[in-house]
Parts: sequence; structure tokens; C-alpha cells
Amino acid sequence: MSGYLTRSQTVSIRGALPLSLTLLKDNQQFYDPLGQAQALGVCSASWPLFGLLWPSSIRLAQKIAQRKLCKTERILELGCGLGLASLVAHRQGRNITASDRHPLAQKFLLKNTQANQLPPIPYKYAQWGQPCYAHIATEQGLRPLQSQFDLIMASDVLYERSMAQELAHYVHQHAKPVAEVWVIDPNRGYAGAFTRALEQYGFSMRENRLLSQDRLPNGYGQVEVYNGRFLSYQRV
Repeated sequence: MSGYLTRSQTVSIRGALPLSLTLLKDNQQFYDPLGQAQALGVCSASWPLFGLLWPSSIRLAQKIAQRKLCKTERILELGCGLGLASLVAHRQGRNITASDRHPLAQKFLLKNTQANQLPPIPYKYAQWGQPCYAHIATEQGLRPLQSQFDLIMASDVLYERSMAQELAHYVHQHAKPVAEVWVIDPNRGYAGAFTRALEQYGFSMRENRLLSQDRLPNGYGQVEVYNGRFLSYQRV
């Protein structure tokens, strides 16, 4: 027994083949018998969030599916959760690394790559604003992120005021001198602060586009009209 309940769902992505996903049954799941999540700063309230399907992650998957393929381009997904965008990119033959802070994210990612007959996706532990957790992650057998990338992408990661500056600094650390950054943000109100923080590291805004208001499933199994933005930055 795993101690938590899961369910299966087929997800359709515009511009890509459908994917079969294993995800948590609902947002009431919690299982941390050894305190591994707590040791990494993941509280009980946020524990299930990695394993739910979020509208912004669907949008990010659609966006990477439409990008021109370049097999030498190194791509990083931050805060990947179930890694939907990483799975889409991986199946297209892109050089993708998935990352998250949750101790079970890698397990779910591996299960979902296998379910879709794909080889494993490179995975790293990543947590911005909390460098003290890196050695704990290492003790748990996780490999902290160290490399730099051409494109860093993320969805719904600006959910606290302090995260704008912290995330911008982390992106700067792991972006190549010439790099792009994509963020799908459901209008939480911190995009402006993130843009200003990235400017300090030489990034400029390329695009800030309101996304069409499709009806998409949210993390709680409900279908709602999506309200969010695609934010794109570049450093040259």
C-alpha cells in the first residue's frame, strides 16, 4: 500500500499526442511517514499539489508542443509537478530536464514515462529561495539541480509575493548567458514583480499575452474557464 490514492487520466494536448497520466485522486491525499517532505519544507497543505493536474501545466505543454524542434537545445522545467510539459517535450525528442522539490515527483514522473512507453526523463531536485534544503535532498537520494539551460519553463510558480525575487535569482543561476524563460501564470498578481526582478539579471520581456479562455480541468477535478498569461523573457 502506498498510503495515498491515485487515479488515471488521459490528457489531450493541442499539437501533441494524448498522454496517459497517473495522478493523485484528489487534494486530500497526504503520506509522509518518514518526514521526508516535511524535511524539505513541504507542509501537509501543499503536499498533494504536485500530483494534481493544473490548467497552467496544460497550457505550458501546449506551448512547448508548438516550439520548433532543436535537439541540442537544453530545456528545464521548474516546479514540474506531474511533468506534463516535460513529457510532451521528451516524446518530441527534446533535451529536457524536469525538476521539482517534492520527494515523490520523480517517482510519478518515472511511472508516467513508462505508461507512455518513453525512456526516463532526467530529473533533478530544485527549490528556489531555500538553499539550505539542498543537502537534505542529497541525503534523501535526490540530485540537486546544477546545470544551465537554453530555455527554462514553468507554470503557476508565482503563488507567493516573496517568490518573484527568489525565482528570478534561481532562474539567473541556471540560465545560460543567452537564454529564454517561459512562465504560464494564472494572474496571481506577482508577474510584474517577477519581470522587474528578471530585468536585474539582464532579461527583457518578449511577450506578455493573455491566453484564450478555454475551459480546462483544474487540480480539483472541476472544469473552469482558464484565466492566465504567457510570459516570455530573453537574455542576449
